[in-house]
Amino acid sequence: MTLDNPATEADLLVIGAGAAGMTAALVAAHEGLRVVLCEATQQVGGTSATSAGTLWIPGNPHGVAAGHADTVDAARIYLDALIGEPDHDGRREAFLCSGPAMLRYLEARTAVKFASAGMHPDYLPHLPGAAVSGRAVSPLPFDGRLLGADFGRVRPPLPEFMLLGGMMVGKADIAALVGRYRSWRAFAHSARLVLRHAGDRLRHPRGARWVMGNALVGRLLHSLRSAHVDLRFGWRLRTLEGEDGRVVGARLETQGRSLLLRTRLGVVLATGGVGHDAALRHSMAPHGPTMLALAAEAVRGDGLGTGRAVGAAMTSLARPFLWQPVSLVHRKDGSTGLFPHLFLDRAKPGLIAVDGQGRRFVDEAASYHHFVEGMARAGAVPAHLVCSTAFIRRHGLGAIPPGTRDLRPWLERRMLVVAPTLQALAQASGLPARALADTVQHHDHHARRGEDPDFHKGASVFDRFNGDPAHAPNPCVGPIGPGPYAAMKVWPGDAASSAGLATDVDGRVLDAQGSAIEGLYACGNDAGSVFQGHYPGPGATLGPGMAQAYRIALHARARAPSDIRG
Repeated sequence: MTLDNPATEADLLVIGAGAAGMTAALVAAHEGLRVVLCEATQQVGGTSATSAGTLWIPGNPHGVAAGHADTVDAARIYLDALIGEPDHDGRREAFLCSGPAMLRYLEARTAVKFASAGMHPDYLPHLPGAAVSGRAVSPLPFDGRLLGADFGRVRPPLPEFMLLGGMMVGKADIAALVGRYRSWRAFAHSARLVLRHAGDRLRHPRGARWVMGNALVGRLLHSLRSAHVDLRFGWRLRTLEGEDGRVVGARLETQGRSLLLRTRLGVVLATGGVGHDAALRHSMAPHGPTMLALAAEAVRGDGLGTGRAVGAAMTSLARPFLWQPVSLVHRKDGSTGLFPHLFLDRAKPGLIAVDGQGRRFVDEAASYHHFVEGMARAGAVPAHLVCSTAFIRRHGLGAIPPGTRDLRPWLERRMLVVAPTLQALAQASGLPARALADTVQHHDHHARRGEDPDFHKGASVFDRFNGDPAHAPNPCVGPIGPGPYAAMKVWPGDAASSAGLATDVDGRVLDAQGSAIEGLYACGNDAGSVFQGHYPGPGATLGPGMAQAYRIALHARARAPSDIRG
């Protein structure tokens, strides 16, 4: 099949090759449907590829097999307490029922495999029904070499999340690399990583041992190729085509040509949500231009715009985004990137976050989403992470890795401020010197005893999970201590949009009257969040997105005429 003579009709047309879109296409193909999957760029994965790759799936089979005390019933209680509204449309219940089934389906038929993430607490562990372990699953590492000529088709991780010219590392790898001289096990683990990477780089532009989001996307791509799905790169959605009140196809642009692809069962929108759509961001972002997007650059609201053009309704949420604090990375090649501050620095002892008045405003160890909510409440935009240079050597700070002693390259790229005294740090950072000194003195007075009476950092199991287990009595609280001191600005950033197209339990897009638009589905960030802008735990975007994609594929197949079902 060539561009000169591509197939112009499919049973199901999926737009967008992130994790949700790839799942919808993969399940539909295994159900016997003829699927065309169109991706606007030359690589699959989108924002999913640069994520942690974790899925939040209560009652999942891996957690149950590992003996973790988690049930769907408990998760139902947790979500009711978190969201605080009845599940009138049944979407929460549909997710809870379909998540485990989706995992079992993929693992039985495809190369998409997971393992329990073990202890990975929900983000609000004080709520009833919250779990400490069992709800999160992670993709098994994937050997990118299995993709052959498709190796370069997977969007790589953020450069700052790779070492030694393209080596991917997970949380366990980081611990081993940082402590490589502290134990034989850590040294052996580190040596295996480096030797494997050295061998990979002889044949590939980056490492072939993929973890986190790259592992998930790599496994999905490998499975799509095995299922012979018609995957088209460089096909961008322009409009949806309707006849007699039903969506019957889409017009896409590729290589300067506009082509119509018709579909017998429907179009699935999975283009990534709001992303960098300036108009939508302006209407939704509470911080205006100071709120930055971590979405893939190609995510520009295509699905939302075309859906609304045929009458789709948007969810109306007070929390339209899922947030992460980010710092600016000025790279050696002159480009600027965003580094998400997830767990490597904020939860560790010896660091505080202050607002523009030099005052603390939040539990620094809170989840990334809730940390940014704290920024919004306090008007701390930007906020400053304050620590000592000794802290950076031990734990790192943002894109600066643990073990860094020479901070000059980072100073030259204007990524942080370093000063011998707090007064000098405040002056260089534009903070009130007296207030910053008082804040640090007050913090350190209590921190010497491992206490934080103001914000209770380290009081929850979630905080302690990301702290320093070698630090006692509180793994998250310790004095900043003597200088030199460092400060780094962080800004609100969004990893995904919560607001999206209104959908029903099977992913059918709804109009303003709540009726389904025949032939139109949405999943991933193109669909409004099942959690209504709340963030229950790790993987709260990928889990529901892939579960809804699974339901869409099964719904489309169930509605197929007998000649399609075979």
